[in-house]
Amino acid sequence: MIGRAVIEALVQRGDDVTSLQRGDADLPGTMLRGSITDADVVAAAVAGQDAIVHLAARVGVTGPWDEYESINVGGTRTLIAAAQAAGVSRFVHVSSPSVAHTGASIVGDGATPATPDAATSHYSRSKAMAEVEALASSSDAMPIVAIRPHLVIGPGDTQLIERIVDRARSGRLPLIGSGLALVDVTWIDNAAGALVAAVDAAPDLGGRALVVTNNEPRTVHELFARIAAAAGVDWSPRNVPAAVAIAGGGVAEKVWERTGRTDDPPMTAFGAEQLSTAHWFDQKETHEALGWMPTVSLADGWDQLGNWFRNQS
Repeated sequence: MIGRAVIEALVQRGDDVTSLQRGDADLPGTMLRGSITDADVVAAAVAGQDAIVHLAARVGVTGPWDEYESINVGGTRTLIAAAQAAGVSRFVHVSSPSVAHTGASIVGDGATPATPDAATSHYSRSKAMAEVEALASSSDAMPIVAIRPHLVIGPGDTQLIERIVDRARSGRLPLIGSGLALVDVTWIDNAAGALVAAVDAAPDLGGRALVVTNNEPRTVHELFARIAAAAGVDWSPRNVPAAVAIAGGGVAEKVWERTGRTDDPPMTAFGAEQLSTAHWFDQKETHEALGWMPTVSLADGWDQLGNWFRNQS
């Protein structure tokens, strides 16, 4: 979803864009297919490019560590090496605020350093390792900036909104703790706009990381309720104590990894932490560094989401 939005924004302003993807999505510009772990494919993709926006990642809440490491860490390393060899002049590494989340609440922080050793999931650990390597590779010849969009949502989102709606519809969407923890999200148009701004600003931001959000923190309860309402789902939540959810999520993660299951467990320790602790970010530094501001408010976003769901029926 983010990749498509970024490509469309770049093409709309007149840039020539080449995308490298594993699937067969119909995207604007030139499309290449292959894996970011294939050095020959990556070298062909970056040849002749001025800038790279690195969005490829192994996402999800379950799976073996070697997959996260080979794609998120090894793939990043391969892409940076190829970009340097090709003479690419700027590189935007798409990271995640989870790279600096240790389980405690985040209240108005900026982009604190990535902490791989403190990460509590395969995804966040591998993304933290990748960001550390990426920023360490930044140079005057190819400045690298890390952008951490926080919980990107929008019409067609399958990572967050689809899961919330499916669980709300089936009565399996509890509130962890009180549900009153303040959380930032980022509307898809704003995430794409920030990444395009980062392409332009990268020469002045080499070696830096920035968090991107809508700058409109809301409680977890409100976010869930708004998403369920947009989908036309009647949601009546129950509350699960945070400690119980975190402990149960940790057990579920181990069972899923041991048995090789590929579906999502009912809860993970990382997910329970995220849903029971505040994580919202001061955006002053981001706005000043990128020369950018969000253009779609959450109020407008909820309207868009409701219209999208109605058009699906």
